[in-house]
Amino acid sequence: MAWALVGPFLCGPLLGFLCLSGLAVEVTVPAEPLSMPMGKTAELSCSYRTSVGDSFALEWSFVQPGKPISTSLPILYFTNDHLYPTGSKADRASLLHNPPTGGVATLKLTDLRPSDTGTYLCNVNNPPDFYTNGLGLINLTVLVPPSHPLCSHSGQTSVGGSAALRCSSSEGAPKPVYNWVRLGSFPTPPPGSMVQDEVSGQLILTNLSLTSSGTYRCVASNQMGSAFCELNLSVTDASEGRVAGTLIGVLLGVLLLSVAAFCLIRFQKERKKEPKETYGGSDLREDATAPGVSDQASVRADSSKGLLEKSPSTSTVTTKSKLSMVV
Repeated sequence: MAWALVGPFLCGPLLGFLCLSGLAVEVTVPAEPLSMPMGKTAELSCSYRTSVGDSFALEWSFVQPGKPISTSLPILYFTNDHLYPTGSKADRASLLHNPPTGGVATLKLTDLRPSDTGTYLCNVNNPPDFYTNGLGLINLTVLVPPSHPLCSHSGQTSVGGSAALRCSSSEGAPKPVYNWVRLGSFPTPPPGSMVQDEVSGQLILTNLSLTSSGTYRCVASNQMGSAFCELNLSVTDASEGRVAGTLIGVLLGVLLLSVAAFCLIRFQKERKKEPKETYGGSDLREDATAPGVSDQASVRADSSKGLLEKSPSTSTVTTKSKLSMVV
């Protein structure tokens, strides 16, 4: 059996066509996505057709981008003639008409933020009108200008090498596009030596030369504005590096030799200034007298000297004695 929704009536082939009034909820929302600048107020339009009774209920909920509807988070409820804001948007969410019993359930969201981007669900429930889901979906995009991008580069920045310049903004809706430009005057690069991707923000430089050095600017832009960053690229010549390395090595070698020669000359001068060698008690000399022999020789010499000194005295006494006897 097939049924069809005709305005507020539900009709089906039963003895011809039987139409039951008031057994379906019809919710109407805009078919086009809604875009609003950050900081502004958005009105998410939702209208419905049903007979409002004691069981009428309205719920607004929110789904983050890329997630299923089953993960929706409530924003506010209206039931039993009372409005109940809830969740992280409670202080900024309200109904355009409160109570929403006149067929208008439009949601008003103030001070829009980047985190408000996503899908909003307008759900009207009015038992026994349950033959349709009473659900409307609205996609909202909060427009945000690009944040200040970050510039970086990688690769071999020497003559003949290749380098990749990157640029990225952490914020921006719609997603920014990126454009690299080189500042100042410079020769026209060879065809194919500069390739950029406006979506990823990457610039590829190939077959680098010394003229590739300079300042490069990346501009991130969308319909809300633009921002830029700059990067200085310095291309070096590898052959000049090798010459410089060789020269530094030679200079270091000369310096080391000079230091060694200076130390050697100073050592020789200090050696000449040292006093002549002296013999200690333990040194052996060819002309040295053995211990003990020297002492004996000294004793003998002293004895002989004593005898020589005593001889004249004895002779004198003997002479005097003889003279006395003669007298």
